[in-house]
Amino acid sequence: MSDVLHVKGPILVSETEVRDELWVIDGRVTFTAPLSAEASGDVPTVTGYVLPGLVDAHCHVGLEATGGVTAQRAEEHAVADRDAGALLLRDAGSPVDTHWIDDREDLPRIIRAGRHIARTKRYIRNFAHEIEPEDLVAYVRQEARRGDGWVKLVGDWIDRERGDLAPCWPREALKAAIDAAHEEGARVTAHCFGEESLHDFAAAGTDCIEHATGLTTESIDQFAAQGISIVPTLVNIENFPKFADAGEEKFPKYAAHMRDLYARRFETVAAAHEAGVKVYVGTDAGGQLPHGLVGDEVAEFVKAGMTNIEALSAATWGARAWLGRPGIEEGQAADFVVYGSDPRDDVAVLKTPQQVVLRGKVVSPAG
Repeated sequence: MSDVLHVKGPILVSETEVRDELWVIDGRVTFTAPLSAEASGDVPTVTGYVLPGLVDAHCHVGLEATGGVTAQRAEEHAVADRDAGALLLRDAGSPVDTHWIDDREDLPRIIRAGRHIARTKRYIRNFAHEIEPEDLVAYVRQEARRGDGWVKLVGDWIDRERGDLAPCWPREALKAAIDAAHEEGARVTAHCFGEESLHDFAAAGTDCIEHATGLTTESIDQFAAQGISIVPTLVNIENFPKFADAGEEKFPKYAAHMRDLYARRFETVAAAHEAGVKVYVGTDAGGQLPHGLVGDEVAEFVKAGMTNIEALSAATWGARAWLGRPGIEEGQAADFVVYGSDPRDDVAVLKTPQQVVLRGKVVSPAG
């Protein structure tokens, strides 16, 4: 008999569709009970509230505070995300090649953005290609070909002469680079903390912005009109006061700016969401933060005023559609998470999955 698993729900197929049960046959979902399974009466069963595998749309597998790490350490990152229920990761920049993970049936699926591209001496050491504007198009094309449909730029960083956050790239260089990425079939996202860089990226035609703490009414309207998505990484923005304290002595203007961005973080996300900007869950794990925080980030979305269903969609149904990956669908790979209570009632349950099923196998047992 084929490899079969019976899953009893509720199965939260979408924001509005709920199924009572599904079957996994040879690693794929079906909503039709197999005759062989019914006849045998001896099929493993999983019971609970079921969501598609969660999405961490901003993390860094193989990257830590000092730069790239070993394959063994990168595997630990991927396992931590998997055990937290994050089965689809958008890796938003890493200096190490993690394509070997694609050959592992027990590790999450990864959509890579290649390596960060930053301005010379305007980002964290050992993280990025550090280049000047005249080389931006060439590096964007290179990383578009190395990645999985995304390119990651560093849009702003502290400028020592200004003593505050400042854009890294001239607008005309951004326009040429983003056009080049699109020609290569890749979408572009960018690290942006401050206000100024957001206008440049919008004018240049970016697809997404990470963090986006500097959004204002004007730039929110731009983003909504152009369909630019954001991944706010609220669990990482919790570090802004620490960043401000570290820069206070040399850069008091920067420190004050970071504290202000932090103070209005929930208001900023709420305003963007209300205006129709698509907002997705990402933790920024890997640089300063540990992996496995996807449930914490969903809870932050609720703090920012989203309903439970909206926050769940930003980590499941909506996020998967945005990234072009299926959820719980007939004939698709069985990647889902089982919970002991209804996440629509309280998203806190996302932090304690009962079972994680990846490619049809239970890879993380009851916790």
